[in-house]
Amino acid sequence: MRYLRYAFLGVLGICLITLALANRAPVTLRILPEDLAAFAGLSVSVTLPLFVVIFAGIAGGLLIGFVWEWLREHKHRAEASAQRREKDRLAREVKRLKQPAKDAKDDVLALLEEAEAAR
Repeated sequence: MRYLRYAFLGVLGICLITLALANRAPVTLRILPEDLAAFAGLSVSVTLPLFVVIFAGIAGGLLIGFVWEWLREHKHRAEASAQRREKDRLAREVKRLKQPAKDAKDDVLALLEEAEAAR
């Protein structure tokens, strides 16, 4: 199984390196379109290789997906936590009920003591 994982990671690495080598051309990323940037006075831009933009897009999409899923599953985690607390509370109660009370006597012993006291 370990070799299969290494083979998969190797193939994935070769594919990513090939993609990066094929897309080395620089691209300019702008915050706003040129006309709107000139009107607003904000002409912020950055020039990066295309593969960096592709990989950043993939990483950003994965991050957004993970956060979205984590938020979506909050109700399930909260329910599991509440059930775990309830289980612990019930376990403590069962343990307390199984231990005999310190001042309570056994019923049989109480009957025997009453019989002796009556003599």
